[in-house]
Amino acid sequence: MEQDPECTAERELLEAASTIAAFSITAPPDEEQSQPKAEISCELSKENPGRDDLRDSKASLSPNSSMTNKELQEYWRNEKSQCRQVKLLFEIPSTRIVEHHLSKYVMYKIIILQTGSFDSNKSVIERRYSDFEKLHRNLLEDFSEEMEDVTFPKKALTGNFTDEIISERKLAFKDYLRLLYSMKFIRRSKKFIDFLTKPELQEAYGCLRGGQYNKALEILLEVIRLQERLTRGNPVAIVPTLCAIVVCHKDLGNAASAFEYGEKALSYLCMRNSHKYYIPLLEAMITLAYELGKDFLSLQEKLEEWKAKKDPVRVFSLKELAVREYVK
Repeated sequence: MEQDPECTAERELLEAASTIAAFSITAPPDEEQSQPKAEISCELSKENPGRDDLRDSKASLSPNSSMTNKELQEYWRNEKSQCRQVKLLFEIPSTRIVEHHLSKYVMYKIIILQTGSFDSNKSVIERRYSDFEKLHRNLLEDFSEEMEDVTFPKKALTGNFTDEIISERKLAFKDYLRLLYSMKFIRRSKKFIDFLTKPELQEAYGCLRGGQYNKALEILLEVIRLQERLTRGNPVAIVPTLCAIVVCHKDLGNAASAFEYGEKALSYLCMRNSHKYYIPLLEAMITLAYELGKDFLSLQEKLEEWKAKKDPVRVFSLKELAVREYVK
Protein backbone atom coordinates (compact mmCIF):
# COMPACT_ATOMS: atom_id res chain seq x y z
CA MET A 1 0.00 0.00 0.00
CA GLU A 2 1.30 3.42 -0.93
CA GLN A 3 2.22 5.58 2.07
CA ASP A 4 0.64 8.97 2.71
CA PRO A 5 3.16 11.48 1.27
CA GLU A 6 2.41 14.03 4.02
CA CYS A 7 3.19 11.52 6.77
CA THR A 8 6.35 10.47 4.92
CA ALA A 9 7.50 14.08 4.57
CA GLU A 10 6.86 14.84 8.24
CA ARG A 11 8.70 11.66 9.33
CA GLU A 12 11.70 12.56 7.14
CA LEU A 13 11.79 16.05 8.63
CA LEU A 14 11.70 14.74 12.19
CA GLU A 15 14.41 12.14 11.47
CA ALA A 16 16.63 14.75 9.80
CA ALA A 17 16.05 17.21 12.65
CA SER A 18 16.99 14.58 15.24
CA THR A 19 20.13 13.60 13.31
CA ILE A 20 21.35 17.16 12.87
CA ALA A 21 20.47 18.18 16.43
CA ALA A 22 22.44 15.21 17.78
CA PHE A 23 25.37 15.97 15.50
CA SER A 24 25.46 19.65 16.49
CA ILE A 25 25.70 18.61 20.17
CA THR A 26 28.32 15.85 19.85
CA ALA A 27 30.56 17.08 17.03
CA PRO A 28 33.86 18.69 18.15
CA PRO A 29 34.57 22.29 17.05
CA ASP A 30 37.06 21.32 14.35
CA GLU A 31 34.40 19.25 12.60
CA GLU A 32 31.91 22.07 12.24
CA GLN A 33 32.87 22.71 8.65
CA SER A 34 32.08 19.12 7.69
CA GLN A 35 28.62 19.04 9.28
CA PRO A 36 26.16 17.47 6.83
CA LYS A 37 23.32 19.52 5.45
CA ALA A 38 19.96 17.88 5.18
CA GLU A 39 17.88 19.03 2.28
CA ILE A 40 14.25 18.03 2.60
CA SER A 41 11.66 18.83 -0.03
CA CYS A 42 8.29 19.84 1.37
CA GLU A 43 6.61 19.35 -1.96
CA LEU A 44 3.92 16.73 -1.57
CA SER A 45 2.91 16.41 -5.18
CA LYS A 46 4.85 15.54 -8.35
CA GLU A 47 4.32 18.98 -9.80
CA ASN A 48 7.22 21.35 -10.25
CA PRO A 49 7.65 24.15 -7.69
CA GLY A 50 5.96 27.48 -8.39
CA ARG A 51 7.84 29.75 -10.73
CA ASP A 52 7.93 32.76 -8.44
CA ASP A 53 9.16 31.03 -5.27
CA LEU A 54 11.44 28.33 -6.72
CA ARG A 55 14.62 30.17 -5.84
CA ASP A 56 13.49 31.11 -2.34
CA SER A 57 12.26 27.63 -1.49
CA LYS A 58 15.53 26.05 -2.61
CA ALA A 59 17.57 28.65 -0.75
CA SER A 60 15.79 27.99 2.54
CA LEU A 61 15.84 24.20 2.68
CA SER A 62 19.22 23.59 4.34
CA PRO A 63 20.07 24.23 8.01
CA ASN A 64 23.19 26.26 8.74
CA SER A 65 25.97 24.59 10.71
CA SER A 66 26.38 27.74 12.81
CA MET A 67 22.77 27.71 14.00
CA THR A 68 22.10 27.20 17.73
CA ASN A 69 19.96 24.29 18.91
CA LYS A 70 17.04 26.67 19.53
CA GLU A 71 17.36 28.14 16.02
CA LEU A 72 17.66 24.64 14.55
CA GLN A 73 14.47 23.52 16.29
CA GLU A 74 12.65 26.64 15.10
CA TYR A 75 13.97 26.09 11.57
CA TRP A 76 12.65 22.53 11.39
CA ARG A 77 9.35 23.56 12.98
CA ASN A 78 8.93 26.13 10.20
CA GLU A 79 9.93 23.58 7.54
CA LYS A 80 7.45 21.05 8.87
CA SER A 81 4.64 23.59 8.88
CA GLN A 82 5.31 24.32 5.20
CA CYS A 83 4.49 20.69 4.39
CA ARG A 84 0.86 21.15 5.37
CA GLN A 85 -1.02 22.67 2.49
CA VAL A 86 -3.47 25.39 3.50
CA LYS A 87 -6.67 25.36 1.50
CA LEU A 88 -8.56 28.63 1.31
CA LEU A 89 -12.18 29.30 0.56
CA PHE A 90 -13.45 32.48 -1.07
CA GLU A 91 -16.91 33.90 -0.43
CA ILE A 92 -18.53 37.15 -1.65
CA PRO A 93 -21.54 37.62 0.65
CA SER A 94 -22.34 41.27 -0.05
CA THR A 95 -21.62 44.39 -2.07
CA ARG A 96 -21.98 48.12 -1.71
CA ILE A 97 -22.33 50.90 -4.25
CA VAL A 98 -19.85 53.74 -3.90
CA GLU A 99 -20.43 57.21 -5.32
CA HIS A 100 -17.36 59.38 -5.25
CA HIS A 101 -17.42 62.75 -7.02
CA LEU A 102 -18.26 61.88 -10.63
CA SER A 103 -17.57 58.14 -10.36
CA LYS A 104 -19.84 55.32 -9.26
CA TYR A 105 -18.84 51.70 -8.78
CA VAL A 106 -19.61 48.50 -6.90
CA MET A 107 -17.35 47.19 -4.13
CA TYR A 108 -17.41 43.43 -3.60
CA LYS A 109 -16.81 42.16 -0.06
CA ILE A 110 -14.52 39.11 -0.20
CA ILE A 111 -14.20 36.78 2.78
CA ILE A 112 -11.21 34.44 2.77
CA LEU A 113 -11.13 31.60 5.25
CA GLN A 114 -9.29 28.36 5.83
CA THR A 115 -11.15 25.12 5.16
CA GLY A 116 -11.12 22.00 7.31
CA SER A 117 -11.82 23.63 10.68
CA PHE A 118 -13.61 26.56 12.25
CA ASP A 119 -11.71 29.65 11.17
CA SER A 120 -12.09 32.52 13.62
CA ASN A 121 -9.40 34.54 11.82
CA LYS A 122 -11.08 35.01 8.48
CA SER A 123 -9.77 37.80 6.27
CA VAL A 124 -12.10 40.40 4.83
CA ILE A 125 -11.17 42.66 1.90
CA GLU A 126 -13.03 44.72 -0.69
CA ARG A 127 -12.34 44.95 -4.41
CA ARG A 128 -14.12 46.58 -7.34
CA TYR A 129 -14.68 45.32 -10.89
CA SER A 130 -11.64 47.19 -12.23
CA ASP A 131 -9.41 45.44 -9.66
CA PHE A 132 -10.55 42.03 -10.89
CA GLU A 133 -10.12 43.19 -14.48
CA LYS A 134 -6.54 44.32 -13.82
CA LEU A 135 -5.75 41.00 -12.12
CA HIS A 136 -7.05 39.09 -15.13
CA ARG A 137 -4.93 41.12 -17.57
CA ASN A 138 -1.82 40.66 -15.41
CA LEU A 139 -2.28 36.92 -15.10
CA LEU A 140 -2.80 36.54 -18.85
CA GLU A 141 0.69 38.01 -19.36
CA ASP A 142 2.41 35.27 -17.34
CA PHE A 143 -0.04 32.37 -17.43
CA SER A 144 -1.65 32.44 -20.86
CA GLU A 145 -1.88 28.64 -21.06
CA GLU A 146 -3.28 28.19 -17.56
CA MET A 147 -5.80 31.00 -18.15
CA GLU A 148 -6.91 29.61 -21.49
CA ASP A 149 -10.24 28.26 -20.22
CA VAL A 150 -10.83 30.86 -17.50
CA THR A 151 -13.78 33.10 -18.31
CA PHE A 152 -14.04 36.62 -16.96
CA PRO A 153 -17.35 38.45 -16.35
CA LYS A 154 -17.79 40.96 -19.15
CA LYS A 155 -18.58 44.58 -18.42
CA ALA A 156 -22.13 45.55 -19.41
CA LEU A 157 -22.76 48.79 -21.25
CA THR A 158 -25.85 49.45 -19.14
CA GLY A 159 -27.44 48.04 -16.01
CA ASN A 160 -24.19 47.59 -14.07
CA PHE A 161 -25.90 48.64 -10.86
CA THR A 162 -29.03 46.50 -11.07
CA ASP A 163 -29.53 43.82 -8.42
CA GLU A 164 -29.55 41.14 -11.10
CA ILE A 165 -26.17 42.10 -12.62
CA ILE A 166 -24.56 42.55 -9.20
CA SER A 167 -25.81 39.15 -8.00
CA GLU A 168 -24.54 37.46 -11.16
CA ARG A 169 -21.12 39.04 -10.74
CA LYS A 170 -20.90 38.07 -7.07
CA LEU A 171 -21.26 34.42 -8.03
CA ALA A 172 -18.98 34.79 -11.06
CA PHE A 173 -16.17 36.45 -9.09
CA LYS A 174 -16.43 33.85 -6.31
CA ASP A 175 -16.02 31.04 -8.85
CA TYR A 176 -13.27 33.01 -10.58
CA LEU A 177 -11.19 33.31 -7.39
CA ARG A 178 -11.73 29.66 -6.49
CA LEU A 179 -10.60 28.58 -9.94
CA LEU A 180 -7.47 30.76 -9.82
CA TYR A 181 -6.58 29.45 -6.37
CA SER A 182 -6.95 25.86 -7.58
CA MET A 183 -4.06 26.41 -10.02
CA LYS A 184 -0.75 26.01 -8.21
CA PHE A 185 1.38 28.38 -10.28
CA ILE A 186 -1.23 31.11 -10.08
CA ARG A 187 -2.02 30.95 -6.37
CA ARG A 188 1.72 31.22 -5.63
CA SER A 189 2.29 34.08 -8.05
CA LYS A 190 3.11 37.56 -6.81
CA LYS A 191 0.36 39.05 -8.97
CA PHE A 192 -2.35 36.93 -7.37
CA ILE A 193 -1.04 37.56 -3.84
CA ASP A 194 -0.74 41.30 -4.56
CA PHE A 195 -4.38 41.42 -5.64
CA LEU A 196 -5.39 40.07 -2.22
CA THR A 197 -2.99 42.11 -0.06
CA LYS A 198 -1.39 45.10 -1.80
CA PRO A 199 -4.16 47.75 -1.35
CA GLU A 200 -4.23 47.11 2.40
CA LEU A 201 -0.43 47.11 2.62
CA GLN A 202 -0.26 50.42 0.75
CA GLU A 203 -2.71 51.93 3.23
CA ALA A 204 -0.80 50.51 6.21
CA TYR A 205 2.58 51.82 5.05
CA GLY A 206 1.00 55.20 4.31
CA CYS A 207 -0.19 55.33 7.93
CA LEU A 208 3.25 54.24 9.13
CA ARG A 209 4.94 57.05 7.20
CA GLY A 210 2.43 59.49 8.67
CA GLY A 211 3.15 58.38 12.23
CA GLN A 212 -0.28 56.76 12.63
CA TYR A 213 1.19 53.65 14.23
CA ASN A 214 -1.99 52.32 15.84
CA LYS A 215 -3.88 52.44 12.54
CA ALA A 216 -0.93 50.97 10.62
CA LEU A 217 -0.59 48.16 13.17
CA GLU A 218 -4.28 47.33 13.01
CA ILE A 219 -4.12 46.89 9.22
CA LEU A 220 -0.80 45.04 9.24
CA LEU A 221 -2.02 42.48 11.79
CA GLU A 222 -5.00 41.76 9.54
CA VAL A 223 -2.84 41.43 6.43
CA ILE A 224 -0.15 39.25 7.99
CA ARG A 225 -2.66 36.48 8.74
CA LEU A 226 -3.67 36.32 5.09
CA GLN A 227 -0.07 36.60 3.88
CA GLU A 228 0.98 33.66 6.05
CA ARG A 229 -1.68 31.50 4.43
CA LEU A 230 -0.84 32.60 0.92
CA THR A 231 2.94 32.25 1.21
CA ARG A 232 3.37 29.00 3.16
CA GLY A 233 5.98 27.79 0.69
CA ASN A 234 7.97 31.03 0.87
CA PRO A 235 7.81 32.57 4.38
CA VAL A 236 10.63 35.02 3.58
CA ALA A 237 8.03 36.95 1.55
CA ILE A 238 6.28 38.15 4.71
CA VAL A 239 9.45 39.44 6.41
CA PRO A 240 8.84 43.09 5.35
CA THR A 241 5.37 43.01 6.91
CA LEU A 242 6.69 41.42 10.11
CA CYS A 243 9.36 44.10 10.30
CA ALA A 244 6.79 46.86 9.80
CA ILE A 245 4.85 45.37 12.73
CA VAL A 246 8.06 45.45 14.80
CA VAL A 247 8.51 49.15 13.96
CA CYS A 248 4.92 49.98 14.96
CA HIS A 249 5.09 48.09 18.26
CA LYS A 250 8.51 49.60 19.02
CA ASP A 251 7.34 53.17 18.40
CA LEU A 252 4.21 52.54 20.47
CA GLY A 253 6.37 51.39 23.38
CA ASN A 254 5.37 47.71 23.12
CA ALA A 255 8.89 46.29 23.33
CA ALA A 256 7.80 42.74 24.21
CA SER A 257 5.42 42.50 21.24
CA ALA A 258 8.03 44.04 18.94
CA PHE A 259 10.57 41.43 20.08
CA GLU A 260 8.08 38.59 19.53
CA TYR A 261 7.44 39.55 15.89
CA GLY A 262 11.13 40.30 15.38
CA GLU A 263 12.07 36.79 16.51
CA LYS A 264 9.65 35.34 14.00
CA ALA A 265 11.08 37.43 11.15
CA LEU A 266 14.63 36.57 12.18
CA SER A 267 13.85 32.83 12.14
CA TYR A 268 12.81 33.16 8.48
CA LEU A 269 16.08 34.95 7.67
CA CYS A 270 18.43 32.54 9.47
CA MET A 271 19.56 31.23 6.08
CA ARG A 272 19.25 34.56 4.29
CA ASN A 273 21.77 36.87 5.96
CA SER A 274 22.23 38.74 2.67
CA HIS A 275 18.57 39.81 2.76
CA LYS A 276 18.19 43.61 2.98
CA TYR A 277 16.18 43.31 6.21
CA TYR A 278 18.60 41.00 8.02
CA ILE A 279 21.05 43.52 9.51
CA PRO A 280 18.49 46.29 10.27
CA LEU A 281 16.34 43.68 12.01
CA LEU A 282 19.32 42.28 13.90
CA GLU A 283 20.26 45.76 15.14
CA ALA A 284 16.69 46.44 16.24
CA MET A 285 16.52 43.09 18.04
CA ILE A 286 19.75 43.82 19.94
CA THR A 287 18.24 47.07 21.22
CA LEU A 288 14.98 45.38 22.17
CA ALA A 289 16.72 42.44 23.86
CA TYR A 290 18.84 44.82 25.95
CA GLU A 291 15.75 46.83 26.90
CA LEU A 292 13.85 43.68 27.92
CA GLY A 293 16.76 42.12 29.82
CA LYS A 294 17.05 39.26 27.33
CA ASP A 295 20.18 37.69 25.86
CA PHE A 296 21.53 40.21 23.35
CA LEU A 297 25.11 38.94 23.22
CA SER A 298 24.32 36.10 20.80
CA LEU A 299 22.61 38.62 18.51
CA GLN A 300 25.59 40.94 18.86
CA GLU A 301 27.91 38.09 17.87
CA LYS A 302 25.88 37.46 14.72
CA LEU A 303 26.11 41.15 13.84
CA GLU A 304 29.87 41.25 14.39
CA GLU A 305 30.27 38.05 12.37
CA TRP A 306 28.38 39.61 9.46
CA LYS A 307 30.40 42.86 9.66
CA ALA A 308 33.66 40.91 9.60
CA LYS A 309 32.67 39.27 6.31
CA LYS A 310 31.30 42.37 4.57
CA ASP A 311 32.80 45.66 3.49
CA PRO A 312 31.56 48.51 5.69
CA VAL A 313 28.49 50.04 4.05
CA ARG A 314 25.72 52.28 5.30
CA VAL A 315 22.80 50.18 6.46
CA PHE A 316 19.37 51.70 6.86
CA SER A 317 17.65 51.34 10.20
CA LEU A 318 14.62 49.05 10.32
CA LYS A 319 12.27 52.03 10.36
CA GLU A 320 14.07 53.76 7.49
CA LEU A 321 13.75 50.59 5.45
CA ALA A 322 10.09 50.06 6.33
CA VAL A 323 8.91 53.53 5.34
CA ARG A 324 10.39 53.02 1.87
CA GLU A 325 8.00 50.16 1.11
CA TYR A 326 5.05 50.82 -1.20
CA VAL A 327 6.01 54.39 -1.97
CA LYS A 328 3.95 55.38 -5.00
